[in-house]
Order: sequence, then structure tokens, then C-alpha cells
Amino acid sequence: MKTLHILSAAALAFTALGAGAQTQAPGLWEHTVTMKSAGGEMDKAMAEMQKELASMPPEQRKQMEQMMSGRGATMGPKGTTMKVCITKEQAARPAEPKVADGCTQQVDKRSGNSVRFKFECTKPEPSSGEGEMTFQSDKAYTGKTNMTSQVKGKPEKMSVEMSGKWLAADCGDVKPRAMPAK
Repeated sequence: MKTLHILSAAALAFTALGAGAQTQAPGLWEHTVTMKSAGGEMDKAMAEMQKELASMPPEQRKQMEQMMSGRGATMGPKGTTMKVCITKEQAARPAEPKVADGCTQQVDKRSGNSVRFKFECTKPEPSSGEGEMTFQSDKAYTGKTNMTSQVKGKPEKMSVEMSGKWLAADCGDVKPRAMPAK
């Protein structure tokens, strides 16, 4: 389950950047994050986690899926998808980097509808990298990041592809997440 924590931290760090880098429409968003590792360790860990989930007794699998769903996350062959509610107040915040707990982030360059950034995290595992996000509008973005993380105590190079799309003005039963303090 450590892999899920790494994915969640990475996804939150990158989607939080999206919120701070350009105006984002308030409402329900779907963020998708796909990670590939150079040495294959992340790929193996994801495959193993999906295999473990599939082999769980039905009641336990249902409980695990409900726990992930309660956090707005689903895992599939195309990566991890999270639904996030962005409030009007969060969407109106000034453009500045916002990061997940345990991470620092620096915007290197803004140009038109793109932003380049660098980051470093200490939790849940040490990681660092750089990437670029491009905003097609206030309702869609894509991005790619190259990062180095620790997998089983060894450095692992990974590429992360992400995308976000606005789904609806009404968040339904997805509750807004607390944004990190300024």
C-alpha cells in the first residue's frame, strides 16, 4: 500500500500546482495520474497491488474499494484517478505554488498557458523532480513530470503523466479537500 501513498502524494502535489498556476473552474474535477518507472519497480508494485486487490475475498475487496472511493480515488490500467471538489474560494486563490504535506515546490517559468516547476518531497518517501503543465482552458490541463523516488530503499527514476478535466459545477457527494496553508 506504500505505492498508493506515493501516488496519492504525487497526485496531490501536482493537482495542487494546477490550482495555483492558472485560474481553475470551481466544481468537480477528475485528475488522472499514470506513473512509469525506468527500472520497472513501480510498474511491478502497481501490478502486484492490483493482483492483491483482485485476490481479496469479495467483502475485503469491497471494503478496500470503498475506502479508496471515499477518498475520491480509483485504480485502473490507465493509472490512478481521483475526483476532487474545488470550491469557489479555492478557485479564486491567487496564483502561487501550493504543495502537499512534506513537499516544497518552485515555479521555474510561466509562459502563456504553461508552467514549468521543480519539487522535492520528504514524505511518504524522498522524491524530487521537475515537470511542465499546460492548461487548455480553466476546465482542462495535461502535464508530464520526471522524478526520482525511493522504491525499496533504492533510487527509482519515474515519469508521471497527468491530466485533469472539469466534470460539473456541482460536486455531488465529493467533499472539498482542505488546501495547504499559504
